[in-house]
Amino acid sequence: MKLTLLGNCIHHPVLLLVILACAGIAPASGAGGRWDVLQRSIGVSAMHMQLLHNDRVIIFDRTDFGLSNLSLPDGRCRRNPRERVVPMDCTAHSAEYDVASNTFRPLFVFTDTWCSSGTVAPDGTLVQTGGWNDGYRNVRTMAACEAGDDTCDWDETQDALAANRWYATNQILPDGRAFIVGGRRQFTYEFYPTADPSGASAISLPFLVQTKDPEENNLYPFVHLNIDGNLFIFAKNRAILFDYKTNKVVRTYPELAGGDPRNYPSSGSSVLLPLKPSPTEAEVLVCGGAPAGSYTSTKDGTFSSALVTCGRIKITDTAPAWVIETMPSPRVMGDMILLPNGAEVVIINGAMDGTAGWESAKTPAYAPVIYRPDHSPGDRFEEQSSTDIARLYHSSAVLLRDGRLLVGGSNPHIYYNFSNVQYPTELSLEAYSPEYLDPSNDALRPTIVDPSPTGAAVSVTYGASLTLQFSVPASRRARGGGGGIGLVSVTMVAPSFTTHSFAMNQRLLLLDVVKTAALARASTYQTSVVMPATAALAPPGYYMVFVVNGHIPSEGIWVHIQ
Repeated sequence: MKLTLLGNCIHHPVLLLVILACAGIAPASGAGGRWDVLQRSIGVSAMHMQLLHNDRVIIFDRTDFGLSNLSLPDGRCRRNPRERVVPMDCTAHSAEYDVASNTFRPLFVFTDTWCSSGTVAPDGTLVQTGGWNDGYRNVRTMAACEAGDDTCDWDETQDALAANRWYATNQILPDGRAFIVGGRRQFTYEFYPTADPSGASAISLPFLVQTKDPEENNLYPFVHLNIDGNLFIFAKNRAILFDYKTNKVVRTYPELAGGDPRNYPSSGSSVLLPLKPSPTEAEVLVCGGAPAGSYTSTKDGTFSSALVTCGRIKITDTAPAWVIETMPSPRVMGDMILLPNGAEVVIINGAMDGTAGWESAKTPAYAPVIYRPDHSPGDRFEEQSSTDIARLYHSSAVLLRDGRLLVGGSNPHIYYNFSNVQYPTELSLEAYSPEYLDPSNDALRPTIVDPSPTGAAVSVTYGASLTLQFSVPASRRARGGGGGIGLVSVTMVAPSFTTHSFAMNQRLLLLDVVKTAALARASTYQTSVVMPATAALAPPGYYMVFVVNGHIPSEGIWVHIQ
């Protein structure tokens, strides 16, 4: 059974590309989206999440929390003498969630994945790196299971990394490798897989030493692949543009105004804003965090208000400068997810005070906020409908192919605490449906009919054309003098590895639309788009492609670019 959850929908007046016969029906203005509980408990808290191209989400926590609420099958147990809490553990610390059936199953992870990182390889395999204790230097892989296969599981390689990677960040590169940077007490980077026949090596990155904070190392640095192939790396309140091929800093950006830290444990968030067709510019947004000293003050029971500001910078400018914007409310530990209409970013989860860490926040941020980068300054933020579940430390969110956000996690304590605490460990999964999924917009929502959304991923190459056929119910009325479709665009979204308030490898491109025309079949259209020209714009791998009518996206299809 396919799970369909609908919310309210938003109309936003600007989009870019091809104007078709418009008339009659405007998208409805809803009340800020809808929340639905999908599972009251999956037994594991969703500290880390990654959607794969089989429409299943890989979820995992850590192994040293004690027993989870999800048993391993067939009497299987984890016997690990290096485990510091439960050396013999017959419970799972990872799960696979099937979006279509709204079901889940346990997965077996052996070494500790606490505060680790990940990337999806070009062939669609999740490559997960690092962790704590016995997992410091491990690499774990999880293939995208074939339909009907409930036997595939994690595979682990011991000591495959050159350095301990705990609280590190991964970014997929144009050549398909993972760039892995930072981590606690690690001021280096490395590549996986390594190109060095002698084995993995860690390379010094002095920028991480220069941005070290007295409270912590400003862990989980924000990393984005720029359109020129270099890496934008942000730590504490500073950023560089880094050429990883020559190990050189290409550009140093000005300090983000205010000087407050934005990375863990201050835990703001960051996105590379949607890239326009054939982009010549790229912008980064950094939102939220906590004032300097907040992490230490929580140990004395003082919970400072989180930061209310965002910094936005055009990283391709020769003389870039931060532009400061103000959110409707302060936020720390928020996740920033690009929505598939290419016009909105949602800021979701987190708290309004405190920082990341055990029992280090006391006021949850229940209401998501939408940010519209193409709106005028002062008109970009809008608060949305609230959930009633606190999503604090160790919560996460990922975009699904149907346009919803899967939200889970929150374990703000050491071990699994379900009672006698203000915010119990959270094992539930929710779906947040943005306003574009409101039923009042069904008539305007495109449906891709060819290639089929339920079929195999479409293979494409760089610079090639992709033809999509889609229908829009309202356009049936256009032939009789009403209805129709509006501004049509096509977006391409890389699914993220989300953990600790940062969606690694997240990327959205608006594709060049060459031609759109009505077909003989009523309400059906065909559009041709050009795929990104280079791997610097879209690293090889699996992406979701959406047709967008006005600001209402279709359900996506999977494409594989290589």
